[in-house]
Amino acid sequence: MSGYTWVMLVYHYPRPALTVDIVVLSGRSDILRVLLIRRAAEPFLGCWALPGGFVDENEPLERAARRELEEETGLVVDAAFVQVGTFGDPGRDPRGWTVSVAFGVVVQDESPAVSGSDDAFEAAWHLLDAPPPLAFDHDLVLKSARERLGV
Repeated sequence: MSGYTWVMLVYHYPRPALTVDIVVLSGRSDILRVLLIRRAAEPFLGCWALPGGFVDENEPLERAARRELEEETGLVVDAAFVQVGTFGDPGRDPRGWTVSVAFGVVVQDESPAVSGSDDAFEAAWHLLDAPPPLAFDHDLVLKSARERLGV
């Protein structure tokens, strides 16, 4: 393009790692379940967590969430994902500064089959009202999802 000069700018600010977390709910309104994975790697090896992971370069956020969900649990969801919050408080991830965009989705099937894979050696449905202790700040993410999804 004539008349335009493109300049590569040097970025002078630290950049966080970007992740996605996914809150998947299933079941009847009186007995909802949440899908959790048991982590197969540090940090929080062996602890329960929401499915999720790092966003690839130039990957749209919702696509990253759907990819991570399928990679870790085998679950493919056609329903709409809703952003339920963004989490980036210092110390939320011992690996360093990460900011996570969390998505929520309600599936119509009652607890569809799942299996742990990739970064998860187990995937399982848990009662929403009585989840096990969660890794990272996932209790806060789950609370935000419940508020946003109205459950």
